[in-house]
Amino acid sequence: MRVLYQFPLSHYCEKARWLLDHKELDYVAKNLLPGFHRTFTYLKSGQYLLPMLNDDKNWVADSRQIALYLDDMYPEQALLRRDETLRQDALAIDDLAGELGFHVRRWTLALMLQKNDRPLDIMLGEQGYLRLFSVFSKPIVRKMVVFNYQLHPAKVAQSKVCMDVLIAQLNRRLIEQQGNYLVGDRLGLADIAVCSMLAPILMIKGTPWELEHEEFEQLTDELKDYYYALLDLPLGQYVRRIYHHERHARVDWRGV
Repeated sequence: MRVLYQFPLSHYCEKARWLLDHKELDYVAKNLLPGFHRTFTYLKSGQYLLPMLNDDKNWVADSRQIALYLDDMYPEQALLRRDETLRQDALAIDDLAGELGFHVRRWTLALMLQKNDRPLDIMLGEQGYLRLFSVFSKPIVRKMVVFNYQLHPAKVAQSKVCMDVLIAQLNRRLIEQQGNYLVGDRLGLADIAVCSMLAPILMIKGTPWELEHEEFEQLTDELKDYYYALLDLPLGQYVRRIYHHERHARVDWRGV
């Protein structure tokens, strides 16, 4: 059985789950503990990145490399087109999405943690020692998150500026493509990458970022305003549409 090692809250891991689901491949999503994952991932793949896929004897880390591996091993329902121009366009957009995801993670985590501990609760998991002793582990995890993702005011403000630029660039690309897909005429790597990276802002149903109405109302005004501003753009409407019609999750994002 294939195993995808992940952080449930990570939008890069959401991207990897979607890649596997798009290929209709069976797999198990297995959670690793933030920080403590590094020894395991380095031992298996020679680096520290998640998501990491174990497929038989093959270990593949990083969502881009997982996409390339899946297309090579399981060519049905290709993520990248054979046409070289379309292929390079998709990889370029995947690069933009990767950069966008970095800033989305920092900005959304910083603002969400101002109001509630839900991101920390997801990181702790639903069972295990971190959950059992959450009164002690949660403050430690919070400090790790702030340190690792540099959730400091100046860095967070800088990420907001970068998000604006990248979202505007992707929105223009979508308009040029007449609002259907970012590359070509069907779902591919570019669409999955961009939609996954923006899911935390749009709090997409069926993802780790889905919120009840009461939870949404408790968010900061800045986060709520950005949510509505993104939904006003063709890009935001496209993300919602793609998720609604083409995200057919086969595995619960909570993992095991």
